[in-house]
Formats: sequence, structure tokens, C-alpha cells
Amino acid sequence: MILDSPRIPLSRRTIVDEEHLLDQLDLIRLSLPTAFQEASEVVREKEELLLEAEQYAQEIIEAAEQRAAQILDEMGLLRQAELEVQQIQQRVQQECEAAREQTMADIEQMRRRAQQELEEIRQMAIAEAEDIQSGADDYADSVLKDMEQQLLDMVRVIRNGRQQLQPEPTPAPAKPRETNAGSAANRAAPAPKSSERSKN
Repeated sequence: MILDSPRIPLSRRTIVDEEHLLDQLDLIRLSLPTAFQEASEVVREKEELLLEAEQYAQEIIEAAEQRAAQILDEMGLLRQAELEVQQIQQRVQQECEAAREQTMADIEQMRRRAQQELEEIRQMAIAEAEDIQSGADDYADSVLKDMEQQLLDMVRVIRNGRQQLQPEPTPAPAKPRETNAGSAANRAAPAPKSSERSKN
């Protein structure tokens, strides 16, 4: 879903559909009880196996006791038969206890693994949500920055237009013109530089 989602240009952010992500998380949440149910089924099956093992061990013990009784009846070794029966009972009990402890350890390990996986999924979902929020904030900031720049450009254009619409400032008063006499005298006076050029 992340790979197929559109990416934010010029960034490493990806826009993920929030509803789709929440639906996927709901599916994960709904599937977890199934995993626990499967674990319970495994425990139940192991308990049945233990029960069958105990029944089988009981049958073995009964058969051994019957055989020991026959041997004792035949050979008169009552004490030896009782010792053998006790040894068998202890060995069967030890094997059943070891199997029960192993089963409980397996169940506890499965429970911890399921809890760890659930916590990892939750942390990943939180991290993805934070990344989505950060990307959305960055995208919104970029859009607002572009809008701010456009508004500044529009304000500059408006100010320039207003300045062009304002009336021209009144010109400063012109200097007084020279009198006709003065100008005539100036025209009559020879230019020194011109005469020097003609002499040369």
C-alpha cells in the first residue's frame, strides 16, 4: 500500500490513504484473536497428548504390575517387583512432568512472541501515522508559502499600479531668462577659443 501510494514531490514523504491504513490495522487487530485461538488449540492438542501419554503410561504401569505379580507369584521375588514398579512409576512421572513443563514453556514463548509482534505492529502504525502527519504538515507549509509569495507579488503589483495612477508632481519654477541686451552682447563677443583656432 505504501509503495503504490503517491509521493510528495521533492521529498521522501508518501501520501497514504488514512482510511485504507486504518482498515488494514483493523484487519490485523481482528486477526490477532485468531492467532491466540490457534495457540489455544495447540495447547489443547498438547494437553490431549499428555492425557493420552498418561493413560498409556498407566496402562504400561498396570501391565508391569500384572507382570510383576506374575513373576512374584512364580519366583517369589516380591521385593524386587515392588522396586521395579516404583522405578517405572518414577520414570513415567518424570517423563510426564518434563513433557508438561516443555509444553508450558512453549505456550509462554508463543504468548510472548504474539505480544511482541502486536507491539511491533502498533509501533509501526504509530510511526507511519507520525510520518503521514509530518508529510502533511510539510505539504501544507509548502502550499501556504507559495500562496504567501503569490499574495506578496499581487500586493507589489497593486502598489506599482497605485503609484502610476497618482498625479505627477508640480515642476519647479524655471530660472529667469537673460535680457535681450545681455544676450546680444554675448552673441557679439567673439569666442576666444574660435579665434585661436583660426590663427593656428
